[in-house]
Amino acid sequence: MRQDFQDFARDYRARFPQDVLHVPAPLGCGQDVTALVEDLARQGRAPMLSFDSVPGCAYPLVTNVFASRDRIARIMGTDLANLHAEYQRRANAPIPPVPVDSGPVTEVVAEGDAVDLEQIPMIRHFDSDRGAYVTNAIIVAEDPETGVANLSYHRSMRHARNALATSLHSRGHLWRMYQTAREAGRPLPVAMVIGAHPLFMMAASARVAFGTDERAIAGALMGEALQVVRTPRHGIGVPAAAEFVLEGELDPEAHVAEGPFGEFSGYSSDRSTNTLFHVQTVLRKRDPWLVDVVGGATDEHLNLARLPREAEMFEKIKARFPAVTRLHYPTSGTHFHAYVALRQSRPGEARQVMLGLLGWDPYLKTVIAVDEDVDVAQDSQVLWALATHFQPHRDMFSIDGLPGSPLDPSSTADGTTSRLALDATRGPDFHGIRATLSPEARARAAAILSGAQP
Repeated sequence: MRQDFQDFARDYRARFPQDVLHVPAPLGCGQDVTALVEDLARQGRAPMLSFDSVPGCAYPLVTNVFASRDRIARIMGTDLANLHAEYQRRANAPIPPVPVDSGPVTEVVAEGDAVDLEQIPMIRHFDSDRGAYVTNAIIVAEDPETGVANLSYHRSMRHARNALATSLHSRGHLWRMYQTAREAGRPLPVAMVIGAHPLFMMAASARVAFGTDERAIAGALMGEALQVVRTPRHGIGVPAAAEFVLEGELDPEAHVAEGPFGEFSGYSSDRSTNTLFHVQTVLRKRDPWLVDVVGGATDEHLNLARLPREAEMFEKIKARFPAVTRLHYPTSGTHFHAYVALRQSRPGEARQVMLGLLGWDPYLKTVIAVDEDVDVAQDSQVLWALATHFQPHRDMFSIDGLPGSPLDPSSTADGTTSRLALDATRGPDFHGIRATLSPEARARAAAILSGAQP
């Protein structure tokens, strides 16, 4: 199946063997996965990783899929320069899902007393985590009247033989659906997808209005309708080619221990909604894999969430301000910083652009504006622009008392934050001349370093 993760992984490894690292040796514990990812990142490497033997996982484990922007562009069938535009082009043309009678995920089904979550693979990514977690847990919840589904990620840990402790996002769409069910005095039926095609995983991070079916976004990203099967008890449409699906109900009253967990901020967070998920059915492939997402402030964790956000913000800001040329959310800023490049045509335009970003994206705390010749994908170039173009007394402003991320360890008790804009563009009265090299010199240097004759 074109929508099968295992088929994708085998095909990708065959086409790009240099971008996949296979580790056949048994690991000591799940934290070894995170340690390997972090060590590779320090070397400037971000391969997709596959493991044969990881404690806590009885199946092959694949992770770090989203750590490379170049790899994400390949998965999208484009190049890095056009990644944002291609993502938005597809996402803006949703394709509704198509029901099918069966699929790989229905090969093994356990219901009722046969449910045993000890059989669901989970690993502990950080020593500071409360325990082993599912980090790639995509919850699917359907509106009972319209059938429209919401997809969202929620860290989840084993609570009992047939229950998980999970944290919902208290400002997210699933929380809104959960609160509606709670007010009606009933549990919320959901299904949890653990492992699916990378483009389905990206769709679960899409930034769309409430009432938009992200399964249709998944179809748009794939270029064909997502094939879904209905879960046995609640009839929720889930990917037919998923590795695992857990079906059940979110308890409207229970409050269970969950967290701390290594979050995108780089800190271990115990901020949680402490929600109980009663699992009534487990569906899986006969020979599943664990598709893992490395948590913490890793490129994988951040890219999976920030690329859809960047694409949406770039489209919006470019439509309002055509002078904008690039937008980048750096790993160094987790989800809280953005760099924007523009070809400024009038005084104050950079300030308008930064105000737009700070107002539209609730996670952003700091935006730095630079000229179009500064590579926003390189922290060093942005910091150089800040060092040579920026004067604190005139080129910065801040706004306070705005809603921020609940996972920001520096936010106030009520979740508000202040926001900062730094204008590192040259401005109309700047008279410096940038030191440059001729194209011929650069070409000769490149030839020498590649081993060819200049």
